[in-house]
Amino acid sequence: MKDADTQCRRVARQALGLTGLRPGQLAAMTALAQGRDVLVVMPTGGGKSAIYQVPALLLPGPTVVVSPLIALQRDQVEALRERDEEAVSLDARTSAGERRTTFESLRAGETEFLFCAPEQLARPDVMRDLAAAAPSLLVVDEAHLISSWGHDFRPDYLRLGPLAEALGRPPIAALTATAAPPVRVEIAERLGLRDPVEIVQGFDRPNISLAVRRMLDDPAPEIVAAVREETGPGIVYTAVRRQTGRLSELLNDAGVRAAAYHAGLRRSERDDVHGRFMAGDLDVVVATSAFGMGIDKPDVRFVFHAEVPGSPDAYYQEIGRAGRDGEPARAVLFYRPEDLGLQRYFTAAVPDLATLTAVAQAIAGAGSGIDRKTLCARTGLSPRRLTLLLDLLERTGAVRLGRLRIDSVPGAPGPETAADLARRLAERRRDVERTRLEMTRRYAETGDCRRRFLLGYFGEQLAEPCENCDNCLAGTADRQPEEAGPFPLHTRVDHRTWGPGEVIQRGEDRLTVLFDTAGYRELQLDAVLEQQLLVETSAAP
Repeated sequence: MKDADTQCRRVARQALGLTGLRPGQLAAMTALAQGRDVLVVMPTGGGKSAIYQVPALLLPGPTVVVSPLIALQRDQVEALRERDEEAVSLDARTSAGERRTTFESLRAGETEFLFCAPEQLARPDVMRDLAAAAPSLLVVDEAHLISSWGHDFRPDYLRLGPLAEALGRPPIAALTATAAPPVRVEIAERLGLRDPVEIVQGFDRPNISLAVRRMLDDPAPEIVAAVREETGPGIVYTAVRRQTGRLSELLNDAGVRAAAYHAGLRRSERDDVHGRFMAGDLDVVVATSAFGMGIDKPDVRFVFHAEVPGSPDAYYQEIGRAGRDGEPARAVLFYRPEDLGLQRYFTAAVPDLATLTAVAQAIAGAGSGIDRKTLCARTGLSPRRLTLLLDLLERTGAVRLGRLRIDSVPGAPGPETAADLARRLAERRRDVERTRLEMTRRYAETGDCRRRFLLGYFGEQLAEPCENCDNCLAGTADRQPEEAGPFPLHTRVDHRTWGPGEVIQRGEDRLTVLFDTAGYRELQLDAVLEQQLLVETSAAP
């Protein structure tokens, strides 16, 4: 497309009323308008929606937006309709007549945007009708859900790469608010992005103050007291469902309008809590990680965590739901070291060898291939569980996952060998997950600037203390020394045991390295130099 830059500016101004574009927006819009894939990591409120909406209006054919939550889809549809753009959503409750009308309007060019969850794209009839509409753009919102490195992995997202091919392989826009370097790599790999334009805007949310309170006993009384000191709405996260009810009852007894939220509640109950919180009829939602994605409530003033989360990724995503209006907000972690054991338990499970072998044998015994429904029936596995195991087997090279069928790869390892390799992959991934939990422990226990620590985890450097965390205010945060000596930030290195990696944090006496296959490791600089543990393989960019 000629003059894509100029045309994107014009459409942004005329259709969306954007007289000025934020950093990264125009580059992403232009790339999509020119038929390029893009991977965009941009903070909530940074304008990710405009990135696909502008080129969508320039490209012929409809735009398919894959979004994980029905509530989020409906919010986006309503926002587009308010600007006189035709948009529809498709979910399990859409009637046959509504589906027929939707696809007719897509084929006729009367509707530009279709929002749906990935589960809808698993339906052959939906894929057939979508392919007939010849979409010109595929948008994957909350793209971190495709990554098993990600904090909120959704197996249904794994199918999106092959499904994009079945739709004629339109340009793909992968959008997320939070993705550490390994998550970005996996998003691109699993979606099959082709030479994508990668745009990573700053992760910093300077209006959110950061603090950790070390707990010796049950943190519930401290949490209740802390909530009562707050003046605006907030979210309290807990790792287990039973705590949501207990904490919400304690808050209600203290005069705070609170409700529990977790995935085990009926949809009507979850919708009720969501609606009351958005309307201002609740002060606090006490929730597991099931709550928050797609919550566009700008005036959340605090996010508290009753237990340590499983990774800095999960923590940063969840505290990012505070202060979206740019006004001051607070994030407090109530930290007990013994709570780390709960998160270690969550990451301990790996698929058993017998189940992996049974799946591999069922595929090999099918000869000309087998569909997922039949494979579920033969193995007795749920679709979600089967998707996870197939992903591991595909990574061993033993099976090929098509849109409709699964086939053995000729010349690949046999079922028993493939199952053993798949289990080893799962064990390595578990070990990496535990290194991320270790990074969370370090965040909780550091005496340095907490914001600098978090940003460093995501590969972003903060030279000066933030002056808006408990350590900075207490005077324990150090000013970062001028970088000198070996292993500067972002240097590629090689370790004799853990292999290649990249320096993501560098202090005066220690390094943090993200290894490609071994995860996050902290190394004492003296030991590295004395024992020659690392070798620089390329200079920092």
